[in-house]
Amino acid sequence: MAETLGSLCDKLTIVKLKQWHTAEPGRLESLAGQERQLSGEIDQFVSDAASGRLPAERLTFAANKVYKEEGNAVPAVGGDIGTVFAHLAEVNCKLWHEVEKGYEIDKVPVGERDGLIKQLAVLNLERNKCIDSIDRQFRHLIAGR
Repeated sequence: MAETLGSLCDKLTIVKLKQWHTAEPGRLESLAGQERQLSGEIDQFVSDAASGRLPAERLTFAANKVYKEEGNAVPAVGGDIGTVFAHLAEVNCKLWHEVEKGYEIDKVPVGERDGLIKQLAVLNLERNKCIDSIDRQFRHLIAGR
């Protein structure tokens, strides 16, 4: 996947989730390094885009998800970049906890497994909407400079 501001923000929220869910010093040290690297990549990406060193076509990379809309209502994503970034972090937190259930699928009651799978799919679609929204808004801001 090509890196965009949205994809870098997504990766950063996941690193933060991993930090929250671990206490192992070696892993925390590694994650702190990943956080610094991603923060630096975000800063460089924004700087390159603002200075024109990054072509406009590199600012977006639409997920182009194809899915059956009927019965798969994905919540709307709105607001400015900061609001959508916060929404992305929330969605990734929910996704994290649903994925955790999937790791022990045999402990999920049979009648709830389909719901879990559906929830994972819808959350992932919502996650992609957030990433795409960040990218579109950032491209619009840069194009308007």
